[in-house]
Amino acid sequence: MESINDKIIILFDGVCNLCIKSVKFIIKNDSNDVFRLAAIQSPEGQEIIKNFSIDIKKIDSIILIKNKKIKFKSSAVLTALRYLNTFWKVLFIFYIIPYPIRDFFYTMIAKIRYNIFGKQKSCMLPSENLKSKFLSSKIIVK
Repeated sequence: MESINDKIIILFDGVCNLCIKSVKFIIKNDSNDVFRLAAIQSPEGQEIIKNFSIDIKKIDSIILIKNKKIKFKSSAVLTALRYLNTFWKVLFIFYIIPYPIRDFFYTMIAKIRYNIFGKQKSCMLPSENLKSKFLSSKIIVK
């Protein structure tokens, strides 16, 4: 059985079109099967949020958990890019910019993401062939 320590966990906004496109990008480029995903709104996402005492009211963001360490906003995005098999991993260089500056721009985009990219009425459900990339209640998330 997989444990949370075996994979990098990404929690995302399951109704945000930009977030859903980003998840599809991660799945497509995760050639080493590093990531497991869960919508923040899902029972699995909610369990992880509870177990790690994440204040979701303060964090309207992607959440990345690796080795029980949590990264938010631009740090989460850049860390995820680092592990993907894609040209875009070169953007990891932006990690040298102090996170308050990076997060300022991240927050600006996050605030307008629904207006620009739209929003789903309900949470994204993975297709049968993608279910293995998503957390299930069988996965240990402590």
